[in-house]
Amino acid sequence: MLRVNTTRWQQDPEELRKQAVNASHPRTRERFMALYEISQGKNATQVGRATGRNHQTVMEWVHRYNDSGPDSLIYRHTGGHPPLCLMESKQR
Repeated sequence: MLRVNTTRWQQDPEELRKQAVNASHPRTRERFMALYEISQGKNATQVGRATGRNHQTVMEWVHRYNDSGPDSLIYRHTGGHPPLCLMESKQR
């Protein structure tokens, strides 16, 4: 059974929900809410179906959290083109 190890990081399920609600990026909100749902008894397939994500992706989020903590779920832009607004300001 897939479990979210909140006690390792001195958290509880309610803290996961708060982090989901207060996160600035939609992907971060999605990840924390998925962990909250799993801590409430749903499985990765149910959460994946509800979010449109593959259940393996949801399981990866849980394992990442359990291994590395809540900071590992925060979305970070790692590649691609910079946002258009930044490109326009550099051209001026």
